[in-house]
Amino acid sequence: QVQLVESGGGSVQAGGSLRLSCAASGRSFSIYAMGWFRQSPGKAREFVGASRGVGNTVYADSVKGRFIISRDNAKNTVYLQMNSLKPEDTAVYYCAAGRYYAGSVAAEYDYWGQGTQVTVSS
Repeated sequence: QVQLVESGGGSVQAGGSLRLSCAASGRSFSIYAMGWFRQSPGKAREFVGASRGVGNTVYADSVKGRFIISRDNAKNTVYLQMNSLKPEDTAVYYCAAGRYYAGSVAAEYDYWGQGTQVTVSS
């Protein structure tokens, strides 16, 4: 079992930055792929990026070049650094833990956090 808690959300003006954290508890954190998804009202949950290990990351085209995922297995924590934020980035952001090969497909993730709100104003 893995339990995930997101933090770091808030309100920021367009062009600003935020760093989200996802703290995990449970066994064998390092064997999981860790993904970030987001969901805004009226839209489906969408993939943001994922880490399959330190230095092994993939990103959605919409955030590539602006968002960076990093991972500290010793602290059981994964981070989402968000730069150059845009109003369309406004959403609830979720972290998820999945099997080692999990990527952009939500069904590949077994555990989900409660989400943290990110609001970007123009």
